[in-house]
Amino acid sequence: MNRRTELYLCAGLLVLLVGAAYYFFSNHAGGTVLPGVFAADTKFKPLDVQEPSLRLDLLDKIRKLEYTGTHRNIFVAAPPPPPKPAGPVAPTIPFVGPRPLPPPPPLQPPAEFFGYASQPRGGRRVGFFKNGDDIFVVAEGETFLSNFRLDRINNDSADVEEISSGRHVMVQMVQPPDAGQGQPGAEVPNP
Repeated sequence: MNRRTELYLCAGLLVLLVGAAYYFFSNHAGGTVLPGVFAADTKFKPLDVQEPSLRLDLLDKIRKLEYTGTHRNIFVAAPPPPPKPAGPVAPTIPFVGPRPLPPPPPLQPPAEFFGYASQPRGGRRVGFFKNGDDIFVVAEGETFLSNFRLDRINNDSADVEEISSGRHVMVQMVQPPDAGQGQPGAEVPNP
């Protein structure tokens, strides 16, 4: 539409609106009212109250009430703070001496265990590990990534030892996103 057509259309709608308003108010202003809108309710009876007065004693009682529950923000999902101790708090004595070393972080090999296979002769198992784009095929007892040894392969996990510290960790089997062709535990021919 062009600008002139839009102006003619708006002017026509305005004329129709003014005409409808004139018709409505000219027909209903002469004493007839819409039922239930402008008429007074003739069935209304005020309450019969003997000596209406405020109960100031009850208002004072309500004003003196104080909330004693937990003061917590209802818009925060965190639990409320622990209650404060009732008695005097003993002063904390600062620690003197060498601090104990923190425990070592949990062992996490930098490779994912995503499957295994059994060789038909001897039943020796080999595990498949993935580190980025590199895939390692490691037999039980062999080392990989120069610091880890595969001790044992179970049905859904592998026992891996860190050679430098002697710590063990059970690495759970994960499904790589691009896998799905083979089954874990499939037979592999012995080379």
